[in-house]
Amino acid sequence: MEQVLDILSWICLIGGSFFVLVGGIGVLRMPDIYTRSHAAGITDTMGALLILVGLMFQAGLTLITVKLIFILLFLLFTSPAASHALNNTAWASGLKPKMDGEPPVEPPGNSDGRD
Repeated sequence: MEQVLDILSWICLIGGSFFVLVGGIGVLRMPDIYTRSHAAGITDTMGALLILVGLMFQAGLTLITVKLIFILLFLLFTSPAASHALNNTAWASGLKPKMDGEPPVEPPGNSDGRD
């Protein structure tokens, strides 16, 4: 039984690490603040969820697991709210999303996205 828990734990830890890595690459490769924050928000939530579940499998039924559950609940509530607040602030400050057909790189001096 312990070997099954170790295998499940490592699957979750590797899966979560994969999501975090792909999200980091997505943040670097995406063209504007909205797609970058989407990549960061999704991978932050999913990657953290899988990593924390993997750690819960390793910890067993202990006080550590209860603490990890509280951390997970905190992340599940605050991460989407933080992404929304960031995008709302960008929109309120006049930052426009990049649309199809626009050049992938803005000309020098026009890189802030405002009209």
